[in-house]
Amino acid sequence: MKFNYKQIAVLSRTASPSPILFLLVLVNSARLPFVPRLFFIFPPSLGIAQKLDSMDDYNIKLVGLGVVLWATVFLLIRNILPKRSFEFCNRLVSTIHATLAVTLALLSVEDWRCPVCPLASKSSPLQMQTLAITVAYMIYDLVCCLFDKKDNLDNMVHHLVSIVGLGAGLAYEKCGSELVAAIWITEISSPFLHLRELLKELGYRDTGLNFIADLLFAVIFSLARMGCGPYLTFVTLSANNPVVIKAMAVGLQLVSAFWFYKIAKMSAKLALNFNFRLSPSLTTDLGD
Repeated sequence: MKFNYKQIAVLSRTASPSPILFLLVLVNSARLPFVPRLFFIFPPSLGIAQKLDSMDDYNIKLVGLGVVLWATVFLLIRNILPKRSFEFCNRLVSTIHATLAVTLALLSVEDWRCPVCPLASKSSPLQMQTLAITVAYMIYDLVCCLFDKKDNLDNMVHHLVSIVGLGAGLAYEKCGSELVAAIWITEISSPFLHLRELLKELGYRDTGLNFIADLLFAVIFSLARMGCGPYLTFVTLSANNPVVIKAMAVGLQLVSAFWFYKIAKMSAKLALNFNFRLSPSLTTDLGD
C-alpha cells in the first residue's frame, strides 16, 4: 500500500492517528526511492544523486530497516502505555535513540587525542552504522512531525538538513569522524530535552524536579551546540569535505544558534521570575 503526500497530510490532521496507518506511512517512506528524492534539490554538478545510486546496498537496507524498527519500537511503547499521548510515546523513542546515538558516537572515536580526527577520511564500519541508524531515526521522526499538532517548522528543517547531510556521508562513505561528532553534539542534550516534557505529562510541571531538568538541558545544550559546535563547523569547512557536508555543518550551526537564542531568552525570563520559589518550566515550544 502506497501513500502520496496529500494522503499523508490528511493523516497528519487526524486527531488520534491509527498506529497501523502510522506504521504504513513509515514503511512507505522507508522504500528505497525516498533517498534520491531528497538530493534532487542539489545541482547535478555535485553528483550526490549519482553517489546514492552507487551506495552500498547494505547501508540502504540498514536505513530502511532502521525506519521500520524505530516505528516498531514506537508501536510497542504505544501498546504498553495506551493512556499516554502520542508525543509522550514518541519522546520515549527519541530518548532511546539519543542514548544509543551518543554511545555509538563515543565508541566510534578513533583517536581520543583528537576526537574529530582523521578529517575528511574514509568512514569506519561503526561510523557508517551510526550514521545509518540516525538517518533512519530522523526519517521516522520527520514523519512523526506530520502527526504533531504543534508548529514544528524549525524542527522539520533540522531533520531535513540532518537527513541530507548524514545521507551524503553514507553516499560518499567519508567524513565519518565529523558527522559522528555532529551526532554527539546534537544528541547529548536530547535526553534532558525530552525529560522536561515527559515530567510535565507525568504531573511534575512547575516543580523543582522539572526546573532541574530545564537547567540541565539549557546548560548541556549551550555547551555542546555553542561551545563544541562552532569548532566542529570550522574544522569541517577547513577540511577537504564535499560541499553538501560543509553546507550541513553551516545549516546545523545556524539552527543551533536559533534554538540557543530561544533558550537564552526564556532563561532570562525565568531568572526574572524566580523569586525564591519554584519557577515555571524553561520553555514549552522547543521541538525535538
